[in-house]
Amino acid sequence: MPSSKTDKIKILLAEDDRFLIKVLRLKLIKAGFEVLSAVDGEEAAQKILAEKPDLVLLDIIMPKKNGFEVLAELRNNPDVKDIPVIILSNLGQDKDVEQGKKLGATDYLIKTDLSLEEVVEKVNKYV
Repeated sequence: MPSSKTDKIKILLAEDDRFLIKVLRLKLIKAGFEVLSAVDGEEAAQKILAEKPDLVLLDIIMPKKNGFEVLAELRNNPDVKDIPVIILSNLGQDKDVEQGKKLGATDYLIKTDLSLEEVVEKVNKYV
């Protein structure tokens, strides 16, 4: 949680689709969040450690490191292990959802099943 009432809630959006980053980022900023972005798994892991966001929206299929690897690293690091992580992926098979939950994802959203407004609602639910 932000340290004072003037601090905005900080979201890290880890997504390699630049168009999706752009539209989701705008939607989240309009909802009052500060939004950081990362376009690959390595950058996401580095920014999570450096910035300690209040919540991470994490894609699974990304260059350099996939979202499952990033999530596993996050959950094994005492400094950032409690940050809520919502997986936002096109991978919707039960085994993928199960793996995400097993690794400690707070929620697992299928991109094709949700509108941008619904993603913002989910973010609000966990921060």
